[in-house]
Amino acid sequence: EGAPKLRAIDFAERHGYMKGIIKEIIHDPGRGAPLARVVFRDPYRYKLRKELFLAAEGMYTGQFVYCGKKAQLQVGNVLPLSAMPEGTVICNVEEKPGDRGSLARTSGNYATVIAHNPDPRKTRVKLPSGAKKVLSSANRAMVGIVAGGGRVEKPILKAGRAYHKYKAKRNCWPKVRGVAMNPVEHPHGGGNHQHIGKASTVRRDASAGRKVGLIAARRTGRIRGGKDLAKNKDD
Repeated sequence: EGAPKLRAIDFAERHGYMKGIIKEIIHDPGRGAPLARVVFRDPYRYKLRKELFLAAEGMYTGQFVYCGKKAQLQVGNVLPLSAMPEGTVICNVEEKPGDRGSLARTSGNYATVIAHNPDPRKTRVKLPSGAKKVLSSANRAMVGIVAGGGRVEKPILKAGRAYHKYKAKRNCWPKVRGVAMNPVEHPHGGGNHQHIGKASTVRRDASAGRKVGLIAARRTGRIRGGKDLAKNKDD
């Protein structure tokens, strides 16, 4: 049915709010977070519209969901950043107005509203990575944390579970190391014992088969004092 996104922005959301009801919570194979099917009444035609949202923690079937500028600040509601006070925990945040949500979408993830600057209509948001990003205050976001948090804390324990997990996602498991291969199969292969045998850095314009290891690395090795540098940049 397509990716779970926010409603397409319209007049009703810009100036008031739209009311929907959660009909069911759905498991999406290959995705950690559950989805919510929300039914809205079309503001222009006599019919119902079904939308697929990322479920926030605490959502339930039968819950009313409000989307728009005048919606209340409750878990599952969708509001523009300008309508959210500082410190609000949000998810499924738009990067550009009208893109229907692209930041903080993974299970258990959330962003935090840090500060508003009303003159250029900008809002500073702290992302799950810890990075701080300045976004337009017209961008919308869902209130709450994406459901399914703590998923990665349960150990996989056996290969069968990893097999079924990645079978639903993509063909990336099991992953054979390059040093365990033969020299005809990988640039790191071969040798009487497993070692790369040469510098693992490779230039940016290397051919496709050669482009493995540290690609166009500016530097290699441990980063000493990196945290202090990052702190100074934020200040």
